[in-house]
Formats: sequence, structure tokens, C-alpha cells
Amino acid sequence: MTSGGPWNRSLERIRLIGDSAPDHHALRTAVLAELGRVLPFSAFVWPLSDPLTATGMSPMARIPCPDELPLLIRLKYLTPAGRWTQLAISPSPVTTLLRETAGDPSRSLLWDGLMKRYGVTDVLFAVLADKHGCWGWLDLWRTAQESPFTADEVGYVAAVTREVMPALRRSIARQFLLEVSDGRDPVGHEVVRKRASAVGERPGPDLPQHAVLTLDADMAVVGGTASVEEWLGLLQAGPRPFQRVPAEVLNVAAQLLAREAGVDRHPASARVYIGSGQWALLQASRMDSTGTAAIPPLAVTIQACPPAARFDMFARSFGLTTRQRELFELAASGADTNAMADALGIGAYTVQDQFKQIFETCGVHSRATLLALAMGTAQ
Repeated sequence: MTSGGPWNRSLERIRLIGDSAPDHHALRTAVLAELGRVLPFSAFVWPLSDPLTATGMSPMARIPCPDELPLLIRLKYLTPAGRWTQLAISPSPVTTLLRETAGDPSRSLLWDGLMKRYGVTDVLFAVLADKHGCWGWLDLWRTAQESPFTADEVGYVAAVTREVMPALRRSIARQFLLEVSDGRDPVGHEVVRKRASAVGERPGPDLPQHAVLTLDADMAVVGGTASVEEWLGLLQAGPRPFQRVPAEVLNVAAQLLAREAGVDRHPASARVYIGSGQWALLQASRMDSTGTAAIPPLAVTIQACPPAARFDMFARSFGLTTRQRELFELAASGADTNAMADALGIGAYTVQDQFKQIFETCGVHSRATLLALAMGTAQ
């Protein structure tokens, strides 16, 4: 990136945003506003992602084609060029459509199947990933009224991702802390106690263990179980005319299509925050073919996040080390300090020092509170 006053001042403002944003929605909103000050773009898509599976969730977007959302998501997952899962393991976290297609965007399935109809001429792809996983990606679209993205702009956005990544992960971690103010939790979900208890580790008797939504080959909804509406109400509503089909559902379905096409090998699942310290697990699969359809429909299952999956999200969000995770798992099994020390071949004082570091990282003061937050049993 070319050094200069505008770039440097913008990065300083990005640092301040990262230090002060109360949640990931406010963080992304402020970062996008700052990017728009120095980097023109016509549209954007910025979802978070499950750090283990890299499947999208909690999206923010401004696009010219909301009525084609299922097609946009499906083609995004099926397009290798600029795919976030590849950027996450590449030397640079940022690239462009024209760079990835050697100047021929028609080589991109997403561009050829949708973007070209909306006058898109270049896209900047950025991924936000660290050693704990892939936490989201950002696509910025440009049209013929704007020039293609330059190398300097790519370098600037790469610097932005380095500044934003730690703050983004911290904002995910704060979702476990159950901070409630004025009836809302840290990411703006209304706190609904009945629903929160219904989707905890032990769903209440008025809500089944899971719900299933079925989709056809174009990811249009064709059916669902009786309980699916209540579960969908706990997820982020999509834009019109898909406000009753959360984008998280479309994302896990699209990831299954990508797996089937050999584009990506990550699981077709995502852990999604649903408010009041609770998480849901969404998983996509093919239904058994019992009819005459050549291709069985997709099934997206929604359920309370199992303890092991929830703990993994907690550990990744707070950036726990491998040794700290081992200690945490032993504590969850009921082991005391001496038993943990014996199991790992370390001293009891080392165990205590490690837990002190975990307490400081997670903002708690006891193992009981730590386990309650991680496992979803805090009240």
C-alpha cells in the first residue's frame, strides 16, 4: 500500500472504531462508513462466518438485487474465484475479481450468472481470518461508473482487515457475556426470556428439539416442520421478499451445494447467535429420495447448539490456547486442580496460573462462572 496522509489517517480512524465499537454490527457499520470515505464502491456484502466451517451468518449487505438473494448466495458459494475460504489460507487476505479471472470476469460463475446484469465491473474480495478460524468476509462491488480496484486500494483494505480482525473476534466473544441493558443484549437482540430458555441446552416442552426446512434445487422453500416458524423467528430476517427465510438458512444450503460440486470441503453447518447468550446450530443435508424427483430436496435442520459445539465457539472467540482448552475440558468433566495437573503432566500452580489467564481473557472470576458462560447455563 502506498503510504500517505489519507490512507494513514483512515487506518487510525479504523483503529479507534475497533477499540470503541460495542458489537459486531456497530463495528461493521462504522468500518463500512470509513471505507466509503476513501474507497468508492456501489454495493457490499459483509457476513460473519462460523470460524470452523466458514459458513456465513449474520449478514450485512447493500445490493441492487435483493429479489435474487438465493441465486446470489448460491453462485457465491459455487464460485472458486476469490472464494473467502481460499483467501483465508493464502498469503494475502484481499484480491479482486479482475485479478482472479486474469481480466476476464466471465470466468466467474457469480459474475456471469448475476453480477453482469447489474453492471458490476470489478469486485474486491477480503476475508477476516486468524489462527482461530475464519470470522467473515467482505465483498465490495464496483460498476462502470467507477474504475477497477487498484493495487494500492487492495493494500489499504488488507491493512484494514488486519486492524479489524481482532476487534471482530472480540465482538463475537462478548455475545457470551450476557450483558443486558435496556432490554437488549450486546448485539441488539431483544431479550425474550421465554425464547431464550426455550432454545437453551435443554429446549422446553413447548418447542421440539429441532425443526427442519426443505428447499428445492434453486434454494426456494418448499416445506418445513410445524415448529420451523418459531425457530426462524430467532434468526436474522432476510430482506424483502425473503424476510421469512433467514440468510443463514440459505448459506448452509449453499455450502452443501459447494461440497457436492467439489468447490469446498468445509461442513455445511453454522453456529448462529440467537440472543440472551444462546446459540443455534444449522446443518444442511440431502433428504432421502422417496419420490420421483431426480434430485432430492435440501433439508436445513435448526436445533439448540450442542455443548461441545458451543464450547468450541467459546474457545475460538476468546482465543484460548490448546493447553487452556485442555484444562477447560477437564474442568467441564469435573476434574479438580490436582487431577488436571496429573492428567496433563504439569504442576498444580501451573494449572492455577493458566486459569488466571483464562479468567482475565474471558472477564470472569471463577471456574463456575466460566463453565456456565461456555456451556450456556448462566442465568
